Amino acid sequence: MSCPCGRGPSLSECCGPYLKGIKKPITAEDLMRSRYAAYVVQDIDYIIKTHAPETVHTVDREDATAWSQNADWLGLDVLRTERGEKDDEEGIVEFVARYELDGDLHTHHERSRFRRIDGTWFYVEGEMVKPEPMVRTGPKVGRNDPCPCGSGKKYKKCCGKVA
Repeated sequence: MSCPCGRGPSLSECCGPYLKGIKKPITAEDLMRSRYAAYVVQDIDYIIKTHAPETVHTVDREDATAWSQNADWLGLDVLRTERGEKDDEEGIVEFVARYELDGDLHTHHERSRFRRIDGTWFYVEGEMVKPEPMVRTGPKVGRNDPCPCGSGKKYKKCCGKVA
């Protein structure tokens, strides 16, 4: 089985050493990926341990545990990173985590902020990214306009028909 974070060949060769405390994540992205893996394997202690001291009080262990246990984790996509390399003190990672919960598919799109303290990366906070509003690219079709499907009928009598 490949690592849940999507990067390594297995959990034991990728994020496992971070979760067990054998190794420290080198970059902010490494920490973010290992935190995703922790949710997948229900290691909430790791989630709390990797939270920055000033924001760890915001973690609701009960909610995090329930989310971790009840979600069917489907994958992680890292969209972009800003700084967060091994010599940086701060970094931002934007990602999308996909999961199924109660039969519904969900996406968790977040821009996370990380900070390195004494050589160790910590999650500080995240901001949910809202999807861009849908913008009509073509002209608005009126009820009495010809249907854009090309049928020759009025829109209201064709594709705009209300059942």
